[in-house]
Amino acid sequence: MNEQYSPTGFRVLPTVVKHLLIINVLMFLATFTLERFNIDLTDILGLHFFKATDFRVYQLITYMFMHANFGHLFFNMFALWMFGNTLENIWGSQRFLLFYMVCGIGAGLCQELVQYIQYTTVLADYATVNTGGQIIPMSSYLNMMNTVGASGAIYGLLLAFGMMFPNSMIYLYFLFPIKAKWFVIGYAVIELVSGLSGGSNVAHFAHLGGMLFGLILILYWKKNGLSGPNFDLKKWKGWFWSRKDKMGKKKMKYTRYEEVKDEVPRNDGEYNRQRAEKERNVDALLDKIAKNGYGSLTQEEKEFLFKNSK
Repeated sequence: MNEQYSPTGFRVLPTVVKHLLIINVLMFLATFTLERFNIDLTDILGLHFFKATDFRVYQLITYMFMHANFGHLFFNMFALWMFGNTLENIWGSQRFLLFYMVCGIGAGLCQELVQYIQYTTVLADYATVNTGGQIIPMSSYLNMMNTVGASGAIYGLLLAFGMMFPNSMIYLYFLFPIKAKWFVIGYAVIELVSGLSGGSNVAHFAHLGGMLFGLILILYWKKNGLSGPNFDLKKWKGWFWSRKDKMGKKKMKYTRYEEVKDEVPRNDGEYNRQRAEKERNVDALLDKIAKNGYGSLTQEEKEFLFKNSK
């Protein structure tokens, strides 16, 4: 059973999470600043329906860094820090960034698909749309279909956290404790019901799309032995050591997780012995995580595992 997770002894604000927070805040400030000069960043960088004249391919990426209001930004960024710091520390920066971007782009693609279904089943037969206050051409209405926010990517992180730490406690509204696995399932059900019900400007299917693409990527990693600690961690070490081999033989060895500089191995036998020792240490830590969770590692063990995952 996983222990309660606590980010003690490692980076509470890792590199990618920190830069994502900074970029999102800067884009939010830029949006309202440039409005004074009649420059609408939301219209330029938000994700338009692909049949609209304002659609651009790059919007599948840029829409993730745009937010409608302060509340939208705050809760997304809080969730990014809350779940992202854990995942990045375990996965490493490059892998975490890949996962984040895949979930965000996947969420955007799902939103485009839902809008296309709406277009073909309802809108395609009309030339104009009555918005309640005025009648506008269909082309103008399609340009109004604009999606912004990092929520799709955030829901992907939520899914990953729930799969890796299913028994960790999350405090709903900072008051009510709930296990991560039930939290994830509950939010997925709420988004599905809300999306099917309609009548909301919230991109519920984009949120589900982020979770879907996150699940696909995690299952792909699992199949190829690159999964998180809730899966078979021993498979991960094969990928881990293959990365080390590509970087060349290292001029160091580890004894009980302490980094000790050493001369280049005198022969292949010496190199193989040093590598086997490292593998045993990594195996022991991965088994410990699988049994008790990442939070069960000592600070020394976390530092050793982190140094060997670069």
